[in-house]
Amino acid sequence: MSQNPSYRILGIDPGTATTGFGIIDTSLSKVKAVVDYGVITTSAELSDAKRLAIIDSSLKELITEHKPDILAVEKLFFFRNTTTIITVAQSRGVVLLNAELHNLLLFEFTPLQIKQAITGYGKAPKAQMQQMVATILGLKSIPKPDDAADGLAVALCCQSSLGYLLKV
Repeated sequence: MSQNPSYRILGIDPGTATTGFGIIDTSLSKVKAVVDYGVITTSAELSDAKRLAIIDSSLKELITEHKPDILAVEKLFFFRNTTTIITVAQSRGVVLLNAELHNLLLFEFTPLQIKQAITGYGKAPKAQMQQMVATILGLKSIPKPDDAADGLAVALCCQSSLGYLLKV
């Protein structure tokens, strides 16, 4: 085994209307490349079942195309709107299922952990976190839409603690 093996991390910011994703190639010590980032979107006019099916098929396509080793996903946190938490939980369920079906290592992070890893401050404003994502990855601009930057942030959070998570 190499001293500093490479990993491909798929970071997911789950949502029913918009699921952000970011894919990076990394070693334990540094990010090597941004592979892809973007969003999976669904229309509010569709049934919940159809929206989840779109997220599922899109995730399957991403996993088949990019062959990640690790899937990192944002954990649920407190929502004032119970409808929102239910739909985000459904989207997360699709993500968790895909991690299992594709035999990917799965790691989950709270928003506080993600912000702490990216900015050094767990209550950093969203704009600061997104700017740091661009800076860390050497991007010329903040990834758009915001959910894509959030997907990359989840992947970066995972990368920052990879040695600990993998017990290497």
